[in-house]
Amino acid sequence: MDTTVTLKQDEQRSDSGAVPPARARRRYVSRPQGAGNRRAILDRGKLQDRMAALVMRASTPERARSEILELLKGTLAQGREEIRRRFEAGASGRTTAALLAWQADQIVRLIYDHVGQDLYPLANPSMAERLSLAAAGGYGRGELAPYSDIDLLFLLPYKTTPRSEQVIESVLYYLWDLGFKVGHATRSVDDCLRQARQDVTIATNLLESRFLWGDQALFLEFKSRYAAEVQAGKGLWFAEAKLAERSRRHQRYGQGSRYALEPNVKESKGGLRDLHTIFWLGKFLYQVDAVEKLIDKGVFTKAEARTFGKALEFLWTLRCWLHYQTGRGEERLTFDLQHAIAPLMGYTEHAGKKAVERFMKRYFLVAKDVGDLTRIFCAQIEAEHNRRSRFRLPLLRGRGKIGGFKLEGDRLTVKGPEHFADKPVDLLRLFQVAQANDLDIHPDALRSATQSLKHIDKALRETPKANQVFLDILTGEQNPETALRRMNEAGVLGRFLPDFGRAVSMMQFNMYHHYTVDEHTLFAIGILHAIEQGKLQDEAPIASSVVHKVLNRRVLFLAVLLHDIAKGRPGDHSEEGAKIAHRLCPRLGLSPEETETVAWLVLHHLAMSDTAFKRDIDDPKTIQDFAGLVQSRERLNLLLVLTVADIRAVGPGVWNAWKASLLRELYWRSEEVLSGGFSTEGRERRIEVKKAALRQALEECAEAFDPDWIEGFLERGYDAYWLSLDVETLVRHARLIRTAEAEQRLLTVDTRVDPYREATEVTIYTADHAGLFNRIAGALAVAGANVEVARIFTHKDGMALDIFWVRDAANGGAFAKPSKLAKLYAAIERTLSGSIRPLTELRRQAPNLPSRFEIFTVAPRVLIDNAASRQHTVIEVNGRDRPGLLYRLTLALARLGLMIDSAQITTYGERAVDSFYVHDALNSKIESPQRLRAIRKKLLEALEDGVCAPADTETVRSRRKSPAAVKTASKPTKSKKRVTAG
Repeated sequence: MDTTVTLKQDEQRSDSGAVPPARARRRYVSRPQGAGNRRAILDRGKLQDRMAALVMRASTPERARSEILELLKGTLAQGREEIRRRFEAGASGRTTAALLAWQADQIVRLIYDHVGQDLYPLANPSMAERLSLAAAGGYGRGELAPYSDIDLLFLLPYKTTPRSEQVIESVLYYLWDLGFKVGHATRSVDDCLRQARQDVTIATNLLESRFLWGDQALFLEFKSRYAAEVQAGKGLWFAEAKLAERSRRHQRYGQGSRYALEPNVKESKGGLRDLHTIFWLGKFLYQVDAVEKLIDKGVFTKAEARTFGKALEFLWTLRCWLHYQTGRGEERLTFDLQHAIAPLMGYTEHAGKKAVERFMKRYFLVAKDVGDLTRIFCAQIEAEHNRRSRFRLPLLRGRGKIGGFKLEGDRLTVKGPEHFADKPVDLLRLFQVAQANDLDIHPDALRSATQSLKHIDKALRETPKANQVFLDILTGEQNPETALRRMNEAGVLGRFLPDFGRAVSMMQFNMYHHYTVDEHTLFAIGILHAIEQGKLQDEAPIASSVVHKVLNRRVLFLAVLLHDIAKGRPGDHSEEGAKIAHRLCPRLGLSPEETETVAWLVLHHLAMSDTAFKRDIDDPKTIQDFAGLVQSRERLNLLLVLTVADIRAVGPGVWNAWKASLLRELYWRSEEVLSGGFSTEGRERRIEVKKAALRQALEECAEAFDPDWIEGFLERGYDAYWLSLDVETLVRHARLIRTAEAEQRLLTVDTRVDPYREATEVTIYTADHAGLFNRIAGALAVAGANVEVARIFTHKDGMALDIFWVRDAANGGAFAKPSKLAKLYAAIERTLSGSIRPLTELRRQAPNLPSRFEIFTVAPRVLIDNAASRQHTVIEVNGRDRPGLLYRLTLALARLGLMIDSAQITTYGERAVDSFYVHDALNSKIESPQRLRAIRKKLLEALEDGVCAPADTETVRSRRKSPAAVKTASKPTKSKKRVTAG
């Protein structure tokens, strides 16, 4: 695809083994496009002469080997350096790949000539001793990445002869000694064809094979027989196998999404391998050796062929930068490499967007283009082979039209782009009719829609019918995510809603968000639909019930669609999104009241999660402030469902039972306030229900619990303890406490590995005392555990029961190995007994951050709020999450003489947001300006003690602000106990 190869007629090799004298050697010309002066990379003629001189000077050819190797190594290094210099000076990735392949060609030929002529010369080879050397795989295409391996095929007419075996072995040893990574196969022509017919991977490798050196007639015989015996009549087999292979690969790399934030540029959906798949199918089915020739076959238009070329150019350039930046065959575009490569590819910060975000948006747009090309190509294959889609609806098979569209099999289609020129509104109706009738859309129709986007203009956007069609799609009974995703793939959604178009392929450069903005939004729409259908009853029971109390569905669906629409713009995205909602909703036909509600939801879509995860919901002031913001039960219902859909759409593992319980508790308590305190699910009632269920569970346990002990246990905990934990956890606690009491343990540490969350639950039961919280946090950090969630309780009898969810700070997994658990037990015991000082131990340890995450910095920030609680000063700290951070923060508070009554620990990828409810020794808020400054100073020092960015200069605040606009969905902590950090 990247090289044009010619072989002069009078230079063709006529034998297989004997090599003519150097002066008469044939020149095989392989010219990479845009290659420039190739002799500055490698002059094969001069190199041949120097190798011949070394052989002549040595007593035997074998003794010249080391000198020849040194000569070739030096030539290779100089040539590679020249190719890299050209690349860094502006040569394209495709040119670079072609030059590297060309350089490898010359080295392989030189070695083959030397081995065949000087080491194992044969004047008159027999038919059995013919040998042809071919490049295979990507190297066969004439493409070679800087640190990729080369695939070679040694082609024989029959079985291997002793001489052929010697030649092959010597060539390989030379290449290995030169540092090449070589994949190789030695097969006869018959073997190649037999295996190709049985294995699609071998068939693909041989399809790309390219003659390098040796017996060309043998290679041409093989290619001729391959076309007749493998390609002929096997097109459908090959296509189905390659497409199935592609689907499996997509699942391995990015779970089938082309919007994974750390994509594999070679293997992920929308990457180079998808373009290769198109090329393989084109070559196998249409016998073309360049994508441009698919235009003549009616597969691609000229514009689509240009899109293919641009995508290939971008991805090859990116891949070369990946290899050069890492010094290895790295294909994964990790966060640190994204940041490093963005400026190298010409991206700078612009209009409030980081260079890396602009770069990655371009990557995802290219990946989308690759997906479009794949869909178009597959449609052509299917049309030629008269294959139906994977969706089968027999009842509709005989109908010719539905909703004004042609029905081909079980898919809607149109005559061509002229259909939409006459009826622009059908650019929306196509998706509506498909959604309403549960039909697929023919790729040709999607192609026509994409080619007709110019008809979605201002006039169409302001047409009431078009806007009503869009609302019908968004709020349809059939899953709107599917319809909206099709619209987004075709470009219709971003064209009809230009504000949404700006968010398409927009990534957020952090470790928290798993998807681009548009992908996250479409997932959220699908989750909302699933909540409505009752499919998330177990994971989100309250939202699944509340959603049916919502009075206006289209308000809810529009709020979900628009909640992140202003991401990537200057300013607060919630505020800017509310402005867009005020402008867009009337156009879509919403009333002023509906518009106001949508705008309010977009403006405050983070309020519920911020309050639940970053504030103490056991503090009455927290509930009153939140209820005052919401003001009505309808808004509360809408906000809860929006919050659940938003968090669940962030990515795998973000939503968990603990977050669900916090949101549920905040909803119930706010509902009580909004309904005047007469809720059917009142606080006391919920506690009694939980205790009754626990009592029954303990009575039914295999190991008998004494009834009096059970009643005593039910009197120990404060309200927050019963409300925050499920019955299963409470039963485990009962067993732990009973055992500790029976054995008179002073300290009990219990661990439980949760494979689903890949985390370890550490439960600690001991007498409460000053500094317990702080010391346990320090012990966990010393043991190499990173605290993800903490639930901290003190019972009425003065016993502390603290729960920490931790992961291995080194590799991110759970603490499961006995050796690590033993270290954790020992660290807790020794820290609580005073045998070790956590701060000293932590400073001896090296940071455990994975290298690809080091690029993320978080400016330390301390917010002090004296209006959020009537009895406490609320301190919120933001900084780079890392092992030991919680310990450092609580230690700083202890040294300041502050008492911690409750704490919320939350992480958002690389960002830690921890909130502490504190008071002084006199049980009063901290209001002295001098002391507030001292608190801020010490906490900033703790935040900067390790990996962090320069401190933020934000001043301490004492007035209550609206809930912070930070998307929450990570590991919250709930603490309800009075401790002194120490």
